[in-house]
Amino acid sequence: MATVTHNQAETTFRGAEHVGGATYQAYQILHFAFAAAPIIAGIDKFFDALANWDLYLSPMAQNILGEHGHQFMMVVGVVEIIAGLGVAFKPRYFAYIVAIWLAAIIVNLLMCGAYYDIALRDFGLFLGATALGRLAMTYDPPVRTAARSNRI
Repeated sequence: MATVTHNQAETTFRGAEHVGGATYQAYQILHFAFAAAPIIAGIDKFFDALANWDLYLSPMAQNILGEHGHQFMMVVGVVEIIAGLGVAFKPRYFAYIVAIWLAAIIVNLLMCGAYYDIALRDFGLFLGATALGRLAMTYDPPVRTAARSNRI
């Protein structure tokens, strides 16, 4: 059984697949995009400069929330900011959280009976976030726990 040292594991991630190559550049583009976009959209939930986000709540969500739809969208904004910061610092994990979040948005939009174009765009974003998660498996090392680091 081969033993991998900490330095060998780190080298695997830092030097994986030609850091200057096209795959790494694609990873960098997706990493930036999926950190920036949720943060920007999250901040805009408080200002409505890009869109009136309350309009995108499905009728079912509006019925559940009653008069608190706008407050809910502000909570959504906070979650999006946290998700974007998570992607910025640990895309290996948070890219999948963003993908799940986008899947929930898609379901909400489909329940509106409108905004199918935005749901389709968000499906493309869902695929991009998933691709970032897969690429991060190569370029973003896993979080090391104390128990695991003692074994290596």
